[in-house]
Amino acid sequence: MIRSMTGFGRAESERGNDKFTVEMKSVNNRFLDVSVRMPKIFNPYEASLREIVKRYAERGKIDIYVNYEHEAGSDVVVTYNRAVAKQYADALKEMAAELGIDGRIGIHQLAGYPDVLVVKEEDPDQAALWGDLQAAVERAAEEFVAAREKEGAFLAQDIRKKLDLMRREVAFIQDRAPAIVEEYRRQLTEKVQSLLSEGAVDENRIVQEVTIYADRVAVDEELVRLKSHIEAMDHELSREGSIGKKLDFLAQEMNRESNTILSKSDDLVISDHAIELKTCVEKIREQVQNIE
Repeated sequence: MIRSMTGFGRAESERGNDKFTVEMKSVNNRFLDVSVRMPKIFNPYEASLREIVKRYAERGKIDIYVNYEHEAGSDVVVTYNRAVAKQYADALKEMAAELGIDGRIGIHQLAGYPDVLVVKEEDPDQAALWGDLQAAVERAAEEFVAAREKEGAFLAQDIRKKLDLMRREVAFIQDRAPAIVEEYRRQLTEKVQSLLSEGAVDENRIVQEVTIYADRVAVDEELVRLKSHIEAMDHELSREGSIGKKLDFLAQEMNRESNTILSKSDDLVISDHAIELKTCVEKIREQVQNIE
């Protein structure tokens, strides 16, 4: 199934006090361009995150946003420094004995001295965090791809409708082309006869002029190539994988052939249909720019 280069995916993951939110969105781009915005704590895993994205997309400018919520204080550990606390207690007892005052020491008093209580925040388990983040990225990428495929199906349907219209225009021009040569022959013969009045018409000269005209307005080769490009594009739309560049190439070739057909035509009816043909090609060229 073909994919659009525009899409969006979102996923969340929770572990205890940690919560991840991953969002992916993309727009058109000739190549794969991945931009990642996430907390510095995950910087060591940026390369791994990009490798995940490469498994799900081949083209497009993809922006990834990672939000990490962590409950403040949940990883804080409070301990007391035994050696420091004992030195404070011994010093207070010695002071009380020398000064002859009450030497009872309260726990709250002792805990208030510097460096007795130590507050330390434990380092998070990086491997566990990456495992949760990876899972969220994978789910967001799957939703992202599903959105791309859904839009890609609509693009394929729309392009096929335009290809059908092009087939009809090509068939009309192909049927009409011989008639304009015959019409030119008739008009040329009448014009020569009117100029010569009662004189004899040189049939060989008429045939020569008609042959030159037919060669000048002939679009048989262009129509054959155009039909080939139409069928090739229709075939590519049924393929899997990244086909956007191939479709873009075919659209350029179709545009070249339709321009030539239009430039060669001096018949108003064929010109009208050639313009419609070129309009279809332009619309297809716009659409294929959105395909991965």
